[in-house]
Amino acid sequence: MNLHQFRFVQEAARRNLNLTETAKALHTSQPGVSKAIIELEEELGIEIFARHGKRLKRITEPGQHVLQSIEVILREVGNLRKIGDQYSAQDSGTLSIATTHTQARYVLPMPVAKLREKYPLVNISLHQGAPDQVAQMLLQDVAEIGMATESLSAYQELVTLPCYEWQHVLVLPLEHPLASKENLSLEDIAAESLVTYHPSFTGRGRIDQAFAAKKLHPRIALEAIDSDVIKTYVRLGLGIGIVAEMAVKDDPVHDLVVRPLGQLLGMNVARVAFKRGAYLRDFVYHFAQLLSERLTAPLIAKAMTGHVNDYEL
Repeated sequence: MNLHQFRFVQEAARRNLNLTETAKALHTSQPGVSKAIIELEEELGIEIFARHGKRLKRITEPGQHVLQSIEVILREVGNLRKIGDQYSAQDSGTLSIATTHTQARYVLPMPVAKLREKYPLVNISLHQGAPDQVAQMLLQDVAEIGMATESLSAYQELVTLPCYEWQHVLVLPLEHPLASKENLSLEDIAAESLVTYHPSFTGRGRIDQAFAAKKLHPRIALEAIDSDVIKTYVRLGLGIGIVAEMAVKDDPVHDLVVRPLGQLLGMNVARVAFKRGAYLRDFVYHFAQLLSERLTAPLIAKAMTGHVNDYEL
């Protein structure tokens, strides 16, 4: 057995058992993939995949155990390479970060700049997507560190730690009637047309839960994944907006009224995540601490071994 066979099996599972797509992803031929998998099955004396003709139909029960072992083996092979990279080029390499648009736009610029100041030979690769995409990029080794508010803690294969707490804010035109009202209620907000995030982004689930708890049904005029887009449409009069406080905290707006909503919608927690068992280079630990002083190297190292998975903010 060899690493090529392991990669073929792993990729076939990832590609929904489509050997054509597996071959394309690994830049090889479909017959070569099929042959390598069959040879591994013969050597192990089990069927990893159940077949219908030449098509793979499902992963067998012993195949599930084989896949788990392959995941561990290939992860450790990747760790060996990272260890080699770490000690052959102590302060250089690439830090791949997976995150959402809001984090990339408003939270990460300063930590990235500080990391580059300390590690000038480290390149930054920034991957943006929905929270579930962030999780998948970590699981598929596209990124070493991920950051988002939703979804990350739902993946057992990831180690997640809280980074910082934040709230939503209401943004509305200066002349809007609610701009001068002292004590806003959810009923006041629900009576207006709303411009806010797409359901899978930036704490939108908490917004929906707060309205649902009051049996309110707000009118959503527009959904977006970008805070600046939301602010633009509020300026155009489509409605009042709900955005993350980061979108106005370090990027103040002078033509809109900003009102905190933590007391109405509750607080949100942004989390950082790592693939469980991954080897983290020194500059990854340093970058995590730039995100939050709580994220010390000893804490993360302990979490990566399964001894810590959370702490209270």
